[in-house]
Amino acid sequence: MPYAEIIAEKLNLKPAQVAGTLRLLETGATVPFISRYRKEHTGSLDEVQITAVRDMHGKLRELDARRETVLATIREQEKLTPELEEKIKAASSLTELEDLYLPYRPKKKTRGSEARRKGLEPLADRILEQKERDPEREARDFLNNEVPTAEQALAGARDIIAERINEDAGAREKLRNLFAREAVIESRVVKGKEEEGEKYLDYFNYSGFLKKIPSHRLLAMRRGEEEGFLKVSIGVGEEKATGILEGIFVRGQGPCSEQVKMALTDAFKRLLAPSLETEFRSLSKEQADEEAIRVFAENLRQLLLAPPLGQKRVMGIDPGYRTGCKLVCLDAQGNLLHNETVYPHPPRSEKGPAARKVASLAETYKTEAIAIGNGTAGRETEQFIRNIRFNREVRVYVVNESGASVYSASPVAREEFPEFDVTVRGAISIARRLMDPLAELVKIDPKSIGVGQYQHDVDQKMLKKSLDRVVESCVNRVGVSVNTASKHLLSYVSGLGPQLAENIVQYRKENGPFRSRKELQKVPRLGARAFEQAAGFLRIENGLHPLDNSAVHPESYALVERMAADLQVEISDLMREADLRNRIRLEQYVTPEKGLPTLKDIMQELEKPGRDPRAAIHVFEFDPRVRTIGDLQEGMILPGIVTNITNFGAFVDIGVKHDGLVHISNLKQGFVKNPADVVKLNQHVKVKVIGIEPSRNRIQLSLKDVEQ
Repeated sequence: MPYAEIIAEKLNLKPAQVAGTLRLLETGATVPFISRYRKEHTGSLDEVQITAVRDMHGKLRELDARRETVLATIREQEKLTPELEEKIKAASSLTELEDLYLPYRPKKKTRGSEARRKGLEPLADRILEQKERDPEREARDFLNNEVPTAEQALAGARDIIAERINEDAGAREKLRNLFAREAVIESRVVKGKEEEGEKYLDYFNYSGFLKKIPSHRLLAMRRGEEEGFLKVSIGVGEEKATGILEGIFVRGQGPCSEQVKMALTDAFKRLLAPSLETEFRSLSKEQADEEAIRVFAENLRQLLLAPPLGQKRVMGIDPGYRTGCKLVCLDAQGNLLHNETVYPHPPRSEKGPAARKVASLAETYKTEAIAIGNGTAGRETEQFIRNIRFNREVRVYVVNESGASVYSASPVAREEFPEFDVTVRGAISIARRLMDPLAELVKIDPKSIGVGQYQHDVDQKMLKKSLDRVVESCVNRVGVSVNTASKHLLSYVSGLGPQLAENIVQYRKENGPFRSRKELQKVPRLGARAFEQAAGFLRIENGLHPLDNSAVHPESYALVERMAADLQVEISDLMREADLRNRIRLEQYVTPEKGLPTLKDIMQELEKPGRDPRAAIHVFEFDPRVRTIGDLQEGMILPGIVTNITNFGAFVDIGVKHDGLVHISNLKQGFVKNPADVVKLNQHVKVKVIGIEPSRNRIQLSLKDVEQ
């Protein structure tokens, strides 16, 4: 069956949609470009569906490559029968394929191979026939210098039978189904590690069905095992497993059948159970990784698409006690104008001079907003700033600074601000995060942004791949101003990458701002294909063409020009006046390449050119009564900001340096399947304090029964 048909069946899509998507992917088109500008070719598939098609296509190709290797290997052994070849060609998964290959896989020395070398395979064949024979008498025919007794001969024969049972694809599949249904995962504390491994107390004596265990529990157990505090095992009932094997291999009740039973018990304990435990350890880890990465990716998406303040003059503050508060003043484009350090907190407590300095700087640099990092001394600094009287309206925002220290010490920061130390760079990052979270956060390794869980425990390649996709998706969804964007932001634009992003920035330095999208074609190495993929996502304010600051692709400019000409108006008139747009009959402009989906997208862009899909930003204030966990009392209703979402609940910052947990059971009345259905990252909420454990810095919160 062709790839397109297989993928369409598995993903519940139409073969034509999949075939069109695959054709575009094979030409080098990116997922954002395909989903935005080639809807006619895919039947309007979205990014998630296109990505799923791409991934499944890759897996099918890998499976076929492995299939060819297996066939070639068995053919070289001259053991490839027509029946086996048919089974291998029909195998629909890597697991099924490897089961068929197992008997022919080159082996190291095993108990079974040693028994064969000693000439005991015919004895194993006779026993497996399970006819009315005396196995001990049969065994005497195979005695020699290496096999001096009948019992040793029978033991060798059983080793051969056990190996055959282990390599039987049907038997493995039935036991695999048993594991999938009934496997139990158990964890026990390593003797003598009780005190040292106290953080894994919940798993000191844990048992549960593997198929039901939440991903965060599995990853926690595995981390505890890797750190040497837990012993973890996965298994099924031996009696049920051997019963399944007896149903396949045992015939009758004679003495040979008893030998087969002994062999299959050994096969299960020594070969099948460890093999399937390893397989299900790997499979469960992969599934847990996928779920953890999915949650992380969704949190990252919400964080990257957080509301931006926009191009305003901002003062950034990286709070501190002993080392002072680092202040930076930025212009509306995010350029550094001034930096300073003030000491409003102990041990110096210079509140008066610090307040006068902040007010003076705000006046000098026409500051419109102040961004305060939420780390050490964050609440105290926020209160200090709010008590200052400014001569202008200055809005105050608390900014999540997770990852700012990672950025400030990175090569990216050193390249941007080589003459300043890490504290100044950190304050700049905090200010810029307020102005445009997306543009600033792309400079930081997503793992360091602080919205994941167990991100260091999951498959790192899979994690990077997933998070890079999220960043790429968000960047292209918002669009990028080509004349102000950093090379780091530009590198995520569809069709570009690090080198072309660097070339764009260099061209900008040498030639000044781009005046049109068409000018992008003058950038070294930015050829026709890269231009096609990238142009629609790059914005040029006040460009030569009115559509250069919109998501309308240059390939559609002629079409919009024709619309305007038919109405005898300018394109700018179309963008300004709804009455003119309402007179356009889209059916008149349909072509084989540009159908109604693309035309409707164009009309939306003409209505709101270059619209930012992100929401508007809102000022947030913590409750002034609480600054530390010691200020909390059960029953308090407090404002908070959702900082992280997991499968078991959401973490909320209430301004006491330690985020509180709203367990999934306390998110709302009734059953909640997924916390992300109830809350979003950066959402402003009101929570009730229902539990406080100061010794463990744990705070339990509830959203239930709290009017939002």
